[in-house]
Order: sequence, then structure tokens, then C-alpha cells
Amino acid sequence: MKPAPLAYERASDVQSAVKLAQQDDVVVKFLAGSQSLGPMLNLRLVQPDLLVDITHIPELTQIDENDEGITFGACVTHADIEDLRVPDVTRGALPAVARGIAYRAVRNRGTVGGSLVHADPAADWVSTLAAVGATVTIAGPSGTRRVPVEELMVSVFETSLEPGEMLASVHIPRFSADARWGHYKITRKTGEFAHAMAVLLKDPARNVCRLVIGAIEAKPIVIADASAYFDSAGHLNTDKIETLFAESGLKDPIANKIHMTALTRAVQRAQL
Repeated sequence: MKPAPLAYERASDVQSAVKLAQQDDVVVKFLAGSQSLGPMLNLRLVQPDLLVDITHIPELTQIDENDEGITFGACVTHADIEDLRVPDVTRGALPAVARGIAYRAVRNRGTVGGSLVHADPAADWVSTLAAVGATVTIAGPSGTRRVPVEELMVSVFETSLEPGEMLASVHIPRFSADARWGHYKITRKTGEFAHAMAVLLKDPARNVCRLVIGAIEAKPIVIADASAYFDSAGHLNTDKIETLFAESGLKDPIANKIHMTALTRAVQRAQL
């Protein structure tokens, strides 16, 4: 199939993109890497009236590093992170995650911002960036606002973006030299979306211990202070995790066992 008839505009800057999206009488979608949007257009799962191409906006590929961390534009690709064109402030965490996303052709075009606003719970960045404490800057008719990644996704394929808003940049805080991280996902085969995912960051110098359970049928479970879920030796308290699953409405025992495996492997990789 091919997309339904639509109009196309190429934005030259963030302000013009936001202005194009403010039209009340049309449905607008922003076009970046199009690795998710493209197939959905062809299958007519989405039928916008207007596509706004944001790939030629210089600000959306800009990269700024300082002592606090790094900020990069929403159109930075997975491959940019994998190949270290984006300086790594996470002691290898983000490049390792980027290498495991889909296939190289997808990583060459797919963007971090596009992945976040697509809000697929099985996608890597939704969980990983929540785990590292990332924030996003959102541009809209009223200016800009900054939101933690875990607050961006509100449900499956649904975000907290308001009409006329777009994701402009992502900020990643710098890990300390003592930081430990673990990321593990379970897939049927390499390159596919995850059936279970877990991401752990423990950075004692910054008093950070964050645990994220992703690839569930809802937004990821983010435990901002996960220290209570570990014993003094750094082992995961599985009883507390099972209680967490029950409180979160995750009642499928087989799925929970798979998620527990992902959690255990992520903790092992963190080498606490």
C-alpha cells in the first residue's frame, strides 16, 4: 500500500516547524528518520493531512557538551551515538544500547527523538533514557519546556506533547567515574523489538540508583530510588520485584518470569 494523499512542507527552523503544526484544521505529523512513521503511512495506520520535514533544521542535529553532561538535537541518529559522533558521557552505556537497536540501515536513519515520541514501550531509548535520568526539551507555541523522559510517555504510543509541540533536544547527565550500568533485553532474534527489558544505573558519587522495567504493555516502570530492591551484597531482591509486578498489574506469570530474567541479567552486567 501507499500513503493516503497528503501535503508536505520542509521546515527551516524549529519555530517554523511549530508554526506549521499549529493549524487547527489539519492533522500534522513531523517527519524525521521515518523508520516507524514510514511503514505506518504506507499501511495507512496514520493518515495526516500534512507532513512537516524537520530533517534539515540545523538545531536538531546540534551537539553541546559541558561538565554537566551532553545535549543533542532530536534528529541525532542511533548511528551517531553508536559511532561516537555524539561524545559518550555514560561510560559506554548509550553506545552499547545504540548498537543493539534493529539493524544498521535503521540505525543510520532512525532518530532518538523520533523513537521517544513514537512511544513504543518495547523500544530501547524509552527505557534507557529514563534510567539514565535524561530530560527532553519540548518546543511549542508558548516557548520551550523541559520534561524528564519518564514523564514524556504516558501510555502506549501516547506522549504528553500538547498540540503544536515537538521534541527539540535531549539532555544526558554525565556519569561519574564510579558509575555502573546494566542493560538487557530479550528478543526472539537480533534486531527485533524486545519482549522484556531492564536497565539499571548505580552511580554512588551522584547518589543515583535507578531501575527501569520496560517492554511491558504500558509505559516503563521507573524506580527512581531502587536501593531498597538490593541487599548489601548488591543482589536483587526478587520477592520485592514480584510484589512490584503485582502492584503494577503485571499478572502474567510467564511474562513476569521473562522480565525477572532480564532484570537479573541487567544487574549482573552492572557488576554491582
